[in-house]
Amino acid sequence: MQGLSCGTSRIVGCRFSVYPMTDRFVDVIKGALTEVDTSKVWMKTDDVSTCIRGRSEHVFDVTKAIYVHAAKTGVHVVFNGTFSIGCPGDSDGDTYMSEDDVRLNEEASQQENIEVASQFALYPMNNENYMQVIADQIGIAKEHGTFTKGVHYASRLDGDANDVFKTLEEAFVNASKTDERSHVTMTTAISANSPSKKDK
Repeated sequence: MQGLSCGTSRIVGCRFSVYPMTDRFVDVIKGALTEVDTSKVWMKTDDVSTCIRGRSEHVFDVTKAIYVHAAKTGVHVVFNGTFSIGCPGDSDGDTYMSEDDVRLNEEASQQENIEVASQFALYPMNNENYMQVIADQIGIAKEHGTFTKGVHYASRLDGDANDVFKTLEEAFVNASKTDERSHVTMTTAISANSPSKKDK
């Protein structure tokens, strides 16, 4: 029965919300959504969040670009998202898996230098070695220079938005490759332009 085991699709998805701390939040969000090229992902936005799905490189390309475009306004912006691969029965939008690997928003994102603070948690489900999988990705974050410290139920990353998203993507993709049939999820909260002092 569908729902009792993971589907065969390796489509990646992310459900996220962006929170600009300004009374112009509608303009900031809509501006970010319209500036980003989303033609290589399946996307749907409702009154709570946005869901995008497709190849991993395009899902991360689009989520990063949307956040960068919102944060470059200078207002305090928070991104809250859950990435997933191998979700049981996840096949709607599989046509986007045939897209090439050219990232449509990378050049524009790389032109922005935005310092962010992030916390993320990785969940390699049904993997007996999940603690080692997580530890390996923390090691990768340290190599990238973005890892700051462990906190309760998460790990802290700090640095340029492009570097932090690169770390998040690599951690997620590496974890998903430990078992081609696995269901892996990753949650992250990212903050830019916060008036509060960073607690490192």
